Amino acid sequence: MSEGKKPGRKSHWLKAIVSIAVTLIAMPVTHIIARALKDGCSGVEQFYAGMAMGGVGLLMVIAGVFMKGDVRQTLLGLFGGMFYWMGAVDFLFMYYANRFGTQAQLDPVTGEVASRPEYLILPATFGLWAMVMILYLFCTSNGCNFLNWWQRLFFGSRKKEIAARPMTRHTSIVAFMEVITMLWTCYLILMFCYDERFLGDHHPITLLVGMLGFTGSIFMFTKLLHYASWGMSLRFGFATVIIFWIAVEVFDRIHVLEGLWTAPQEHTDQIVVILLSGIAASLYLVYTSYKKRKK
Repeated sequence: MSEGKKPGRKSHWLKAIVSIAVTLIAMPVTHIIARALKDGCSGVEQFYAGMAMGGVGLLMVIAGVFMKGDVRQTLLGLFGGMFYWMGAVDFLFMYYANRFGTQAQLDPVTGEVASRPEYLILPATFGLWAMVMILYLFCTSNGCNFLNWWQRLFFGSRKKEIAARPMTRHTSIVAFMEVITMLWTCYLILMFCYDERFLGDHHPITLLVGMLGFTGSIFMFTKLLHYASWGMSLRFGFATVIIFWIAVEVFDRIHVLEGLWTAPQEHTDQIVVILLSGIAASLYLVYTSYKKRKK
């Protein structure tokens, strides 16, 4: 969870761009390693390969606990978290999905794979995810904007009484948990949105989730510009990319840009959602600007 100091007023473009670039480099690197292991292993070997990759991630995170320097601890936590997710989580879901014959979800028009088997069974972890969130909501005072918003909503004036103290703070563990909880949360949201029994690919709420990811990432980037600390910038940069990636996933899944370009008259619902999202974001900007002037 992205904790830290309040951002200053000066814009730090170099730090923000480098922080975004680090995440954009780290994500494909871990995917390439995981894909090489998946293609090079079969059967129970995939289980051991996933455990090994996850173990490397854990070693990186634990090494960060004993290492000096906020930036080094942050990088070990971020890379360790991605190694752990791709290995001990994604890899093992793939192994058990293949082992017990879970079928991929196919696009009814093109016949291409829309969702791989491991992602189809990921929503079964919702109860475990909720358990972890309960711990963070009720037992930790932290700097995550998302969790702080929920704590203010649920606890109100009793927030400092209910969640009085933070956990012992190790930067590498903080970064590691940010990676795991954000990826986990985003995958759950997307898979529930894509599920036809709940919403479906072309439901307006699915597009709204994509628009929230897009507009939210823009607001987050403007905030990222004001972080002077490299460590905090790297951690918040990762969060910004992940939120933006929600929009990338949704827009690619429903081919929204292609559809609006070729046949806008057939996508009136999507146009309405996009326009309303833009209006809501504009009103929010006006409201926050008014509050600042009033103060």
